Amino acid sequence: MAVDSGRQRAPYATDPHSSRGRIHPEPPSATRNPFRRDCDRIIHAAAFRRLQYKTQVFMFHEGDHYRTRLTHTLEVTQIARALARALGLDEDLAEALALAHDLGHPPFGHAGERALDGCLHTFGGFDHNAQTLRIVTLIERRYPEFDGLNLAWETLEGIVKHNGPLTDRDGKALGRQVPPAIREFAAAHDLMLWSQPSAEAQAAAIADDIAYDAHDIDDGLRADLFSLAALEGVPLLAELLRDLYARHPRLETARVNYGLVRRLIARMIDDVTAESKRRLAGAAPRSAEEVRAAGAALIGFSADMAVADASIKRFLGDHMYRHPRIVRIMEAAQGVVRNLFEHFWAFPHDLPSEWAQNLDLADEAGRARRSADFIAGMTDRYALAEHARHFDTTPELV
Repeated sequence: MAVDSGRQRAPYATDPHSSRGRIHPEPPSATRNPFRRDCDRIIHAAAFRRLQYKTQVFMFHEGDHYRTRLTHTLEVTQIARALARALGLDEDLAEALALAHDLGHPPFGHAGERALDGCLHTFGGFDHNAQTLRIVTLIERRYPEFDGLNLAWETLEGIVKHNGPLTDRDGKALGRQVPPAIREFAAAHDLMLWSQPSAEAQAAAIADDIAYDAHDIDDGLRADLFSLAALEGVPLLAELLRDLYARHPRLETARVNYGLVRRLIARMIDDVTAESKRRLAGAAPRSAEEVRAAGAALIGFSADMAVADASIKRFLGDHMYRHPRIVRIMEAAQGVVRNLFEHFWAFPHDLPSEWAQNLDLADEAGRARRSADFIAGMTDRYALAEHARHFDTTPELV
């Protein structure tokens, strides 16, 4: 393994000193490698700050201890760095991808995404990964020389492909059609949509799964959507609870909750580390390019843990995401987003001046995308305030 800044780097790790560079050439930093600079640019972006008031599952005003998009992002980042360190990957690239992975989420979480996707059905739809790409290449305007953050090629590739390749070698979409924003950007700046993502991007993606499982259990317990006793119907969680109770039979409930979540994260990280080392040993990639050329992901859960992960997600789907309380709030939230889109699409002059300028009113698709860009950047509370400004009644999302 090569050594960089005191850390061991595996031969298949992405080397920041061999980056393919940025769309707009910039002089190198004297103190930061390209991926560290990308982390810093993402953290200082307005879109990153707004994650603090965007829904994960619970609305921001429902309690100070529930996760928001920001706290979820920070937890994903911690797990991604832990995996990268254990596997000899580039920690800065893994961190950059984790920090950026939810920048494109609109207000009200997946409910807001579903609403915007429906509103844009005839204009290419809405996809939060594609929106993240638009944010970091176009919408953020901080620098005098270019729009966006001018991130490194490897960061842009990982943002787009962290869940796997989007097309085959002939450009045919794998599953859902490639969102227009990604397709158009990749046509001008090849992101190798057909290849596997870097190992760092794969680590960030599996870190997202681990964080979701763990913190949604924690938040669901805190909200009394289900009980610890109900979790005993999920085999892995039952095993972890038995071990916790055996070691600490009189532990108070709050500490049991934390202990369960901590053990789940540790078990999943250990599983991914062991399984990924097994896959990497079998494939024996000698470079990041050989990781991209592999026929399947090299970072992931073992078969047994994949089954356990699916079981946890089924439980959360049944007891949390489709809980009547959550469904009622999210259906009302979707209505807010749809109303806002219909209003701004029909009355673009109600957009703030910086959003309305240079807008071709005759271009329906452009008007729709501009309206969606504006709404997608809103926090939950700003979306509700804008709705109240333009409509006579606004639902209380409680």
